[in-house]
Amino acid sequence: MKLLSVMLLAVGMLAIPAVHGAPPALAAPVVVKGPLSTSGRYIVDTSGNRVKLKSGNWHGSSGTWNGSGDDEDPANNNAQEVGHRAPLGLDRVRMDKLVGDFKALGLNSIRLPFSNEMITDSRAVQGLTANPELNGLRPIEVYDRAVKALTDAGLGVILNNHTTTTRWCCANDGNERWNSGQSWDKWIDDWKLMAARYRDNPGVVGADLRNEVRRDTWNEANWGLGDSHDWYDAAQEAGDAILKDSNPDLLIMIEGINWTGIPSDLFGHERPMLKWNYKLSETLVRSHKVVYAAHMYGYIGPNHTGASGLGETHDARFRDMSRDDLFKSMNALAGYVATTPDQHFTAPVWISEFGVGKDAGVADKAWFGNMVDWLIDKDLDFAYWPIVGFQKNDDGNKWGLVRYDTDGSKRSVTDADDWRGPQFQRLMAANGKTGKVAPVRTWSMLNAIHEDDNRSLRAADDWDNGAHKLVCPDDQRLIGISARGQGGLCTDATEGNLWQQGTAAVKVNSEKVSTDWAGGFTKYQCQDGQFMIGYSLNGDAMSAILCAPGRRQLAGAGRTVWDDRGDSRPASGEGGDYANGYYKGQCNADEYAAGIAFSWANSRHAHPDALYCRKL
Repeated sequence: MKLLSVMLLAVGMLAIPAVHGAPPALAAPVVVKGPLSTSGRYIVDTSGNRVKLKSGNWHGSSGTWNGSGDDEDPANNNAQEVGHRAPLGLDRVRMDKLVGDFKALGLNSIRLPFSNEMITDSRAVQGLTANPELNGLRPIEVYDRAVKALTDAGLGVILNNHTTTTRWCCANDGNERWNSGQSWDKWIDDWKLMAARYRDNPGVVGADLRNEVRRDTWNEANWGLGDSHDWYDAAQEAGDAILKDSNPDLLIMIEGINWTGIPSDLFGHERPMLKWNYKLSETLVRSHKVVYAAHMYGYIGPNHTGASGLGETHDARFRDMSRDDLFKSMNALAGYVATTPDQHFTAPVWISEFGVGKDAGVADKAWFGNMVDWLIDKDLDFAYWPIVGFQKNDDGNKWGLVRYDTDGSKRSVTDADDWRGPQFQRLMAANGKTGKVAPVRTWSMLNAIHEDDNRSLRAADDWDNGAHKLVCPDDQRLIGISARGQGGLCTDATEGNLWQQGTAAVKVNSEKVSTDWAGGFTKYQCQDGQFMIGYSLNGDAMSAILCAPGRRQLAGAGRTVWDDRGDSRPASGEGGDYANGYYKGQCNADEYAAGIAFSWANSRHAHPDALYCRKL
């Protein structure tokens, strides 16, 4: 959600958090280079040191045009800012100066929006008077130059698929979903192309899959229904395609759903963000690559679109909430994902858009101070929207951190007359966790209700033809199953990657055991020296298990964990509820799963009723 031209700034009675004394001095930003990965709630580099994304949004390549009339006419562009289908400001300032100004703010990374239309747009860019060498290039070639300038300066770049068409976002504009105005497959193919295009540039560190997925006039996006509007499924498929086919080093940024329902007091409506992740989280073919994202603005709310007039409801905006209620709401919608440890959904949270105008009213000023407090308190990664704005005789759009007039002169958030400066500098100076991140256990959920969930690169895609398959990433082992609901839990706890290099997975669909660990039940068990990485089902009925040879001796004492009449999971709750609403069986962290037992007798329908757990 961006600044809406129709937005009315409400006058509130909230206190504006005070900032006492001189703002803290900003340290020189670190150079952000890949490959980056995740360790629990933190992003880390190859040495395991925390990398906190202090990002800004440099928009323009995704479009500033409002959708009608000449796209070079300021009257037809958002806030009369013409981007010329290129990153904003290149008509006023040299690119190297823009990049230098970004660094001077203390930013270490840039979210760089693009549209799918930009990729194949053959109309030459014109009007970049401060960078005439860019005129005549195609939009994607100007985007290339921006990527290179940013990364050469040590700024990390997160590619962001913002829109389908090159126009301003984000209302009912035809860009609501990844497959709005284009096919699902076209969207994924475009991502594969963009990820491969910058594969040799280690400064390109992330792929932000889609901006503000939301309802259109007739259709809802959803999280896990398995249909053509399933954002959970689309994000997983795109993330896997990028990591398998284009660039295995990228972080995959996945924003939650931005809006569902009809914005009217007469109908249900909400802004779910990441609230559903606790029961359905993403697992990709490469572990430690998922970063979740959410957007926060004072003028929107958990049930408020942000509109004024048409589309406005009587729900609270974030700026209208008390500080305590605001924190509770933002934690429930996004923050909990980072601050709840040892769960399948635990991951870094990147607030990839938030911002406020220099000319904000009282309520928005109070909200921004509280927002900064929350980001610091929760130690979250962030990206301010936007970095660049236009300035004209102290007028124009005052949201940009740096704002340029037609002659290239600059106004900045750090100017003495900009109330945002002390708050912004306080945020930039707050480093939170630094240095080496202690190793943490990884938990990943599997779900095959709608289709196969084979997250392995080494196991054959169709290792049990016709059945729904659940397989862990190659550096994890299966540790939990569900009686129904086709769920599973994977982990690297205690032992890390257990699979012996150079060996193949083994399918088991007949009984051969050395001890009767589930009397009267059919038992599929891995041989001694092997551990389970997955299993398969026909409906909720057992079909087979998949075993992998261990890199060390595996033949520990075993025990049977039943899930036929209730949950059998560690009391600690480690791993989280990976099959919400269904009974589950789960081994302890110092065990591995070695088999599953089931029966067709007594109306059991061959559900996975017992899990054989053995000591590591």
